[in-house]
Amino acid sequence: MKKIGILFGMERTFPQALIERVNAKNVDGIVAEPVRIDKVAQGYPTDYDVIIDRISQDVPFFRTYLKNAALCGTAVINNPFWWSADDKFFNNCLAVKIGVPVPKTVILPSHERPDDTTEDSFSNLASPLDWESMLAYVGFPAYMKPYSGGGWKSVYKISNMAELFEKHAETGQLVMLLQEEIQFDAYFRCYCLGGKYVRLMHYEPRNPHHLRYSAFQNVSEELLQTVHDYVLKLNQALGYDFNTVEFAIRDGIPYAIDFCNPSPDADRNSVGDENFEWVVENAANMAIEKAVAHREGEDNLTWGTYMKKAAQGKGITAEI
Repeated sequence: MKKIGILFGMERTFPQALIERVNAKNVDGIVAEPVRIDKVAQGYPTDYDVIIDRISQDVPFFRTYLKNAALCGTAVINNPFWWSADDKFFNNCLAVKIGVPVPKTVILPSHERPDDTTEDSFSNLASPLDWESMLAYVGFPAYMKPYSGGGWKSVYKISNMAELFEKHAETGQLVMLLQEEIQFDAYFRCYCLGGKYVRLMHYEPRNPHHLRYSAFQNVSEELLQTVHDYVLKLNQALGYDFNTVEFAIRDGIPYAIDFCNPSPDADRNSVGDENFEWVVENAANMAIEKAVAHREGEDNLTWGTYMKKAAQGKGITAEI
């Protein structure tokens, strides 16, 4: 019997619905259940052929459990090694290299020195930074936000240099991005599952949370196809099995705003019934496909075309 485990925290609607949907399909030899952990010993496999991770971003113990599980052959969704390694700035850099438009972005060192460092630790860092050229590149208004993280935590809208310095002083040891504001005509939040299932959702981030998915924007089929293709291109390069990508449309150009969401919101109460039904059905299909393809004792992770090219010694400018 091949087992699909769902590892989750406080969320309830999606994990239970996913378990029920997988089991309702009655695929011979495949069953889904909540992950149960009663011990973790080095180098010992779990009971699961596939684990869908919905919580390890908040619980380091679970992240380490998943790495051990993956090492022993479990297909973990999403790859816990890659998820631990990437960040929003790197993802933007990758998007530039593969031809997906993104806002102009620079990375800023933390305002406060990390613990156990001194001024000597930063002898390679210019002081002051070349603020003039960075701000000429990004422009105002801009957004400052952590290079890693989510949930709109520590996000600031910046209108001028004085405001930038004032808000940067509030960020402590956080490494921040400074990013061009895209004043958009339309906005989409897009699920991508298994590197092939795509759901484009009309989305209005300026609305109250419960009304964000109720927006509708009249855009061309050609533009929708471009967004769809960009979603696939990003997720196949990154190697995420379960992710969302947000696009802001300005002057007919889709800019990828946020595409590092490997545990995206899938709660029925926020995404709505139709989107919820889509993600449950396609996540169930993806999990079953992963279970069927599972190879005992082998690497069953998704690494993405970027990592595959790197392993072959080919540069990122090679075709991805």
